[in-house]
Amino acid sequence: MTPKRRVEKMAENRARLISAARTVFAQKGYSAASMDEMTAGAGLTRGALYHNFGDKRGLFAAVVSQVDGEMAQRAQEVGSKAGGRWDGLLAEGVAYIKMALDPEIRQIVLLDGPAVLGDPSQWPSQNACLAATRQVVAGLVADGLMKPLDIEAAARLLNGAALDAALWVAESSQPRSVLPHAIEVFCCLAGGLANADRVA
Repeated sequence: MTPKRRVEKMAENRARLISAARTVFAQKGYSAASMDEMTAGAGLTRGALYHNFGDKRGLFAAVVSQVDGEMAQRAQEVGSKAGGRWDGLLAEGVAYIKMALDPEIRQIVLLDGPAVLGDPSQWPSQNACLAATRQVVAGLVADGLMKPLDIEAAARLLNGAALDAALWVAESSQPRSVLPHAIEVFCCLAGGLANADRVA
């Protein structure tokens, strides 16, 4: 096997393991997910899992990164279709919170993610999300649509509010009842950052 083909084969195996594991983690949760079930679903051996991810936790981290990245992309797509940049910022946060109702996202990212991987604000995928929010906030401040506040603080608190709201919805025994309250308060909090004369 040529070096190029070997690299391609490793990438294929990683993708197959992540896909199979994603299904099992979503259906059974991290604790009940069996490595044998995941490797069988991928048509690979435990050796392939260990070689590519180190262990079950490493595979789970890769799955969380993929799903969380998709969440950010979906939220950004919703935001880009809103009526303006300020509305887009709010729409993006609301879309992220609403995803807490998605069974796969709820189980993998919002319930098991923090329990297994620790503080979500330290995940690479969340850092990428923060960087995107920081860029949007900088533009809003520069154009006078947001109050001239510290950009880093505003970006971190907006991201943190959306994430914490999604975690609250996911952990609730009545997520559909909690969701509208989470969205209402998130929009009120975020709205306090707006330059009312410019976004009204």
